[in-house]
Amino acid sequence: MKNRPHVKYRHSFIRSAPCFPPVPTCSQKTGGYYTHVHFIDPSLPIHVPVLPQEILSWLAPRPGMILVDGTLGGGGHTRLLAEKLGNEGYVLAMDRDPAALAAAEKNLAGLPVKIAQSNFCDLAGVLDELNVPAVDGVLLDLGLSSDQLADESRGFSFDACGELDLRFNPDEGEPAWRLLARLEEREIADLIYQFGEERFSRRIARRIVEARAEAPLKSVQEIAALVRRCVPRSPKERIDPATRTFQALRIAVNRELESLELALARIPDRLKPGGRLAIISFHSLDDRLVKEAFRNDLRLEPLTKKPIIASDEETARNPRARSAKLRVAARTGVKSTEY
Repeated sequence: MKNRPHVKYRHSFIRSAPCFPPVPTCSQKTGGYYTHVHFIDPSLPIHVPVLPQEILSWLAPRPGMILVDGTLGGGGHTRLLAEKLGNEGYVLAMDRDPAALAAAEKNLAGLPVKIAQSNFCDLAGVLDELNVPAVDGVLLDLGLSSDQLADESRGFSFDACGELDLRFNPDEGEPAWRLLARLEEREIADLIYQFGEERFSRRIARRIVEARAEAPLKSVQEIAALVRRCVPRSPKERIDPATRTFQALRIAVNRELESLELALARIPDRLKPGGRLAIISFHSLDDRLVKEAFRNDLRLEPLTKKPIIASDEETARNPRARSAKLRVAARTGVKSTEY
């Protein structure tokens, strides 16, 4: 992996929702995080997780285990895992998105779940605060949740009417529209090509610079329309022509590849021997990093020779699963100092 500067990410505990006893109103600070329990309607709709049965099969949750869902999102995977852990184990669910954490407080109440606001690459720091040396398994789902796509204030969906933000945490970094206003044409082209693998990146960058010279370029609709005019669309093309550019901007503003590289380097040291690391990716940039790390890191033994993909039945029910690829590796006995 490429050497990148170390980045310190903030993390803070906000909730723990123990399995029982549920109390209508309970708040107590213990050990650096707050305990909060609420009664909720179990019929409330939540985000549909991809590859649910495959995750249960490979992580094999059972009572007493401590598992990590490093990408809480809509809480679907966390719920699936937590329901199998009984009273002694729990899921540590992490996310950078404060909206996801707020929703999880309601949707996951009554389950053995601890919730932390953190980037998954800083798992070690969160575990240190919990005095947990190692865990039984870690899951990372690197895709967007349905809840994020539905949030028009951040521009994850092409249907959004607001500004192009694209940040997972709106309190960190700069929005995508501001990035486009600041960068030089060459930098925009390189960013779109590198993170979006868009072969029309130079044409798009040139048009962005021309448009922003006439008026501020901020809205999702305006930027998406500009990109579409630059990218020829084949009749066989299923995705929106602006998809790759928006992906590139989202990766850039959230520093997603850097976070993944750091996580792949750090997480194995916090897995118990035999503990499993399962990662779901949705584009080739993520999947390539995961594949190379699983193949080259002596602390990990790949368990999936090829990525696991969703069945036809699942993609019919949940089209988001169509591009999902799951890779799983197990922790070996090799220590960091030995390789």
